[in-house]
Amino acid sequence: MIIIDGSLGEGGGQIFRTSLTLAMCLGKTIRIENIRAGRKKPGLLRQHLTCLKAAKEICDADVEGEELGSQAVVFKPGKIKAGKYHFAVGTAGSSTLIFQTILMPLLLADDQSEVILEGGTHNSMAPTFDFVSKSFLPVLKSVGCDIDVALEHYGFYPAGGGKWQAVIKPIASIKPLLLLERGELLGESATAMSSKIPKHVGERELRQITKLCGWSVDQLQQELVGSVGPGNVVSIVVATKNVTALFENFGEKNVSAEKVANKAVDAFQRFDEAQVPVCEYLADQLILPMALGRGGVFRTLEPSLHLRTNIDVIKQVMNVDIQLSRLNDLVWEVVVNKSV
Repeated sequence: MIIIDGSLGEGGGQIFRTSLTLAMCLGKTIRIENIRAGRKKPGLLRQHLTCLKAAKEICDADVEGEELGSQAVVFKPGKIKAGKYHFAVGTAGSSTLIFQTILMPLLLADDQSEVILEGGTHNSMAPTFDFVSKSFLPVLKSVGCDIDVALEHYGFYPAGGGKWQAVIKPIASIKPLLLLERGELLGESATAMSSKIPKHVGERELRQITKLCGWSVDQLQQELVGSVGPGNVVSIVVATKNVTALFENFGEKNVSAEKVANKAVDAFQRFDEAQVPVCEYLADQLILPMALGRGGVFRTLEPSLHLRTNIDVIKQVMNVDIQLSRLNDLVWEVVVNKSV
């Protein structure tokens, strides 16, 4: 049994989810202790419990500690089963994180799987559906993965109520990832999306982006969408030949529209100055498929604690060499070597 310390690094839920994914893909029994020890409310919340239940269902795992608040879980996986699945968080907890927990195992299954997910689709503390569909999945497609997703209902925090589907086709082997350059710039744009809040909020966010970036009207879009509860997110999209980057920020009570836009622009400008292909958040998500595939290399900004923690967990569970190298003040290179 492999024992994972959930207080490692940033001490969050990612350690738990990555551990489950690795256990399923490698057929290894794990015990995860001190789950979410770095959070104000440690232990399994509903979205983490849903991840555990989803993982258990797709591989008939034997599980100990399957309850809300649990700070220790033993997970003994069985054979991964392709099929039709439906997982609902029951709160505004992130449905995309459930998807990421089970994605790699279902890619390694022996047949196509169809998954319906319900819960939050646009949460500030998790990849949004847009980030998954526009940034993460296209990179996976470039290394041979075939995954289609479709959004049915938006789900903003704190009301939730989102719903979407994913069709995951099996793959024999994930090709090495080589992502050193962005390639030709195809376009830059900004979207202010909102539900059940005044229209002028999105308009002000877009005006602020125009002011800071000098973009034209045809690069801006306002989307008024339907959802169970109110919500607002502004996103800046940078599309290039090799990758698409998204920089998002969520509206909050007592935070001006201008400040919401400023934060998204700040992240975009740091990325633009470095001219790397992979943003901070995408870097964190690419490590796992690279480790379970045939490795590769990409360039990114300074590695976050989230990324470093994910690397530490992966290296505890499987025999893989992952190197972080600083190339200059702004650029880092991440190499995943499967030859060890």
